[in-house]
Amino acid sequence: MGKRSRQRQKNQPAGRDNRDNRDDRDNAGWGAGYADIVKENKLFEHYYKEQGLVPDGEFEQFMEAMREPLPATIRITGYKSHAKEILHCLKEKYFKDIQELDIDGQKMEAPQPLSWYPDEQAWHTNMSRKIIRKSPLLEKFHQFLVSETESGNISRQEAVSMIPPLLLKIESHHKILDMCAAPGSKTAQLIEMLHADMDVPFPEGFVIANDVDNKRCYLLVHQAKRLNSPCIMVVNHDASCIPTLKIDCSGEKDILFYDRILCDVPCSGDGTMRKNIDVWKKWTTSNSLHLHGLQLRIAVRGVEQLAVGGRMVYSTCSLNPIEDEAVIAALLEKSEGALELADSSADLPGLKWMPGVTSWKLMTKEGQWYSDWSDVPSSRHTQIRPTMFPPKDPEKRASMHLERCMRILPHHQNTGGFFVAVLVKKAPMPWNKRYPKLRKEVSSLSAAQTGGSPAAPTPTETPCLPERAVEEGEVGGPEGKVDGEAEEEVPPAAKKMKLFGYKEDPFVFLTEDDPVFTTIQSFYDLSPDFPKLNVLTRTHEGKKRHLYMVSKELRNVLLNNSERMKVINTGVKVWSRNSDGEEFGCAFRLAQEGIYTLQPYIRSRIIRVSVEDIKVLLTQENPFLSKLEDDAHAQAKKMGTIVLKYIPNPNAPAEPQCPIQLCGWRGKTSIRAFVPRNERFHYLRLLGVEVFRDKQGLGQKQKDEGKEEVEDEVEKDTEEEGAVENEGECASMGFSVYHTATAGFPPRDGLSWDF
Repeated sequence: MGKRSRQRQKNQPAGRDNRDNRDDRDNAGWGAGYADIVKENKLFEHYYKEQGLVPDGEFEQFMEAMREPLPATIRITGYKSHAKEILHCLKEKYFKDIQELDIDGQKMEAPQPLSWYPDEQAWHTNMSRKIIRKSPLLEKFHQFLVSETESGNISRQEAVSMIPPLLLKIESHHKILDMCAAPGSKTAQLIEMLHADMDVPFPEGFVIANDVDNKRCYLLVHQAKRLNSPCIMVVNHDASCIPTLKIDCSGEKDILFYDRILCDVPCSGDGTMRKNIDVWKKWTTSNSLHLHGLQLRIAVRGVEQLAVGGRMVYSTCSLNPIEDEAVIAALLEKSEGALELADSSADLPGLKWMPGVTSWKLMTKEGQWYSDWSDVPSSRHTQIRPTMFPPKDPEKRASMHLERCMRILPHHQNTGGFFVAVLVKKAPMPWNKRYPKLRKEVSSLSAAQTGGSPAAPTPTETPCLPERAVEEGEVGGPEGKVDGEAEEEVPPAAKKMKLFGYKEDPFVFLTEDDPVFTTIQSFYDLSPDFPKLNVLTRTHEGKKRHLYMVSKELRNVLLNNSERMKVINTGVKVWSRNSDGEEFGCAFRLAQEGIYTLQPYIRSRIIRVSVEDIKVLLTQENPFLSKLEDDAHAQAKKMGTIVLKYIPNPNAPAEPQCPIQLCGWRGKTSIRAFVPRNERFHYLRLLGVEVFRDKQGLGQKQKDEGKEEVEDEVEKDTEEEGAVENEGECASMGFSVYHTATAGFPPRDGLSWDF
């Protein structure tokens, strides 16, 4: 089995999985394992010169840019309440330090915000990933990026990879499908947009993130878990035949249609040559010919599951028209007017892009060109298909508006290469028989303005087809002739679902009268509107170790599709069993991952703490209660598991102006914050404490211009992912904590920051 599996992998087309979001792999870097690869490919140059995708006189600039290392880009997690603090920290601390550096004769330029990304939430610099990782002068900046990435506050993501989620125009009530999601950089963006309003713990919408590769699904889970959302589900299916999901709508089983779909398909990846250097030697025109059919099948399956009025973004990190415009043109032709290309030219001001092309040619790896399907010899018909060519009819071609597609060329804004197209569904696909209409959000504000009082739409109002529609063949895809000849629209026979990989633990929802809630309800004084039915565990029998929460809409999906889909992960952990807690009246302590989801429903066991209290809790493993300030000390004496809540003081601008909530546990004489290591570092930075790991393990106490160093030991705790140990005992692990409150920075928006 192992030998055959390896052989199958060996025979796969080169670059099949080199989608643009592979940048999050970040495991080789420039120069590591690529020393012998020459950045030349004559076939590549000849092919793209002939296609005419690059403006006249710019081809040499295009090729020079392709040979240069890709700049480092980072994105600040937009929905996090700490985003503004992180942004200020980057601008006033790390970016200012970087612009003064000279590394290997190269002067580091000050990082600049991406002009087309909203609110300065994305930045790029001329530094490559290799320089950031390897240069001793950038060690603190690198550790900052790694730590904040792990805690979900920053994502290291290629610039062009950020474009598709922005063009989807996500709103909090949207049901979203990410068809080829791993490793999850775009999925993270979708989740952030869903949680744009941090005051709403459970948005009505959700994200279902799918990937065909079972192992890569776990990488996707890791990415999604950083954001601690109850509205994300990771599933494992072939995107070209991803199952149609059912939901309960007013007691009837209906079909779920999505408001937004991200279709970021597998591609040849020639737009990623700046970071995936092996593409230079592996690139051939046959890659795109092999992938075109799969890309079209995935796109067809996507629009089938899209609600009328919904948007689907199709994207690749390939510049090849066979994978780009050819797929879009074939999709538009099959739709018979049900789809149209949206004009997105004004959606991202500042982004430079080239319009889609309306004519292109095919070339075999031997160098043979074909301009029309009629020119292709029958011996080539299994490799070259009619859908790979532009439409013959000039009127039909003009009506498609292929110029609305967007191609990003590397030399225009120093990025990778990319292609994106936005499709809007105007009517059902020809092989569907009824309209799955998009649910319209009616805000209370608009109701007030019109003088009416329409009831807010409920999740069950999500439009969908009745169960019998599937039995009658209303959901399916076109097969047979692919070049537009008239034929009877008959959906294909459904493929039998194949499941691979590990067998997952079950997802078991608790009932409202579950004995677990008896003590939890009284212990935490949960509010009456707490959604008990949204709580689940991962075992049918035995003690429940952890309790998780999902949104009401995802619960609906889970309960009605357990036999239809393979769920890898969903929900955010909110409680964990703690045997010591029984003496305090509850066996479950709060989990930091779900504190921002759960806290709005908790009405007791909340301690308000100060900045100094948080410093004590995060820099000492089990500090005595007496080390807390008097107010927090008095409150803590009465409780076991607790919520430690910091509320910003507008009259103290030097302190963080964002709320902080930590999970804690009070012992007999001490108190502990159950916070993962990287999250501890994040909160300490917000409080003006810089945490730095000395790789040589030399944690010597020193003073530098008023900066007092306090050394801490970091304990790698499996369950809590590590925690900072008692003050003054970290030399053996090589971590240092610097209190830098005396190092002030210029005021920001009238506020000052001591970092």
